[in-house]
Amino acid sequence: MEEKEFKERLEYKDFWDWFLTMEKKFFEVVKEGEQEAIEKDFFNIISPKLNQVNEGYYFLTGMFDEDTAELIITVEGEVKNIVFAEELIEAAPKLNHWIFTALKPAIDIQNVNIELGNHKFSKDTVSFYANEQEEYPDEIDLVFVYQGTAENKKAVTTGVCVLLDNFLGELNFATQIDTFTVIGIDQAEKELVPIEKLKDFLDWREREFIEKYKSIERDDKEEKFSILRAYLENNRPLIACMNLSLLQYDAKASYPWVSVLKIHYNGDDNDGLPEKEDFEKLNDIENKAIEELKKGGYLYIGRESADNIKESFFVGKDFRRASKVFKTIIQDNPGYEISFGIFKDKYWQYFKDYENAH
Repeated sequence: MEEKEFKERLEYKDFWDWFLTMEKKFFEVVKEGEQEAIEKDFFNIISPKLNQVNEGYYFLTGMFDEDTAELIITVEGEVKNIVFAEELIEAAPKLNHWIFTALKPAIDIQNVNIELGNHKFSKDTVSFYANEQEEYPDEIDLVFVYQGTAENKKAVTTGVCVLLDNFLGELNFATQIDTFTVIGIDQAEKELVPIEKLKDFLDWREREFIEKYKSIERDDKEEKFSILRAYLENNRPLIACMNLSLLQYDAKASYPWVSVLKIHYNGDDNDGLPEKEDFEKLNDIENKAIEELKKGGYLYIGRESADNIKESFFVGKDFRRASKVFKTIIQDNPGYEISFGIFKDKYWQYFKDYENAH
């Protein structure tokens, strides 16, 4: 990111101040309801403004009632962007003719009917059952069963995802289910449960999970890190510094959110590893991330550097703070290409290769 681009970023208030100058025009466009006009005279205008606030916003609109338009800010289920949609809407002004909503809300399953090609997805065509994993008892692993042929696996999976996104709401669909598969009725191996019961099932599992782990905290004062070395397929070295004792933690699920901060540097003259100047700057950036995330109760797993990329790993009880910390780091370090990922991994399977390392 260039310095000029950084200066042109908009804060939430800046966006809403601008929106206020346009809201009457936008309202009329939405009220008229012509899709082409909504795209051209509303979405195409707010899109670049929203991108100046944060990349990854999407939007839906329509009339909430005869006198009120609704603008829904969605992140298409991308966990790392959820907090920014929530914060944007929290900063929205109160307007007589507008409702602003963060993330797609849940819809009564009776009103969810999705058609994709020749496939129909509703409470009548989709059911589910849960798999229990002895090794991972807290994992919510679901099988969704389509009451028809699932030969076109991609289309059927997409349809089921759209159904769940609408039925559960964007936040719950993105955060409550750990893993799932989609199959046809002929592949079902257990008794089918009506999709209407899915919300109650997920809420029950979530309450059970929270109750089990809410009081568990890991004290990281005595943690010890080990230096590990390996080689990539291109024969370049990988150097890792990992907290191997933490990876043996017996209550991993109490910190179910894994965050990965990825920084690109130029190490072509050093076999893909950072040169001294970059090494020091990258350490400063990582130390800032560690400091800010530890304030929120996150644990630092370690780091690895190889092939011009440094990755730093954290686990936490939530995902929102990591998003905000990493976004600030990106903005404060325009000289590096920096990205991040956040995902739920209750048993830290992402680090499986390190668990048996010495």
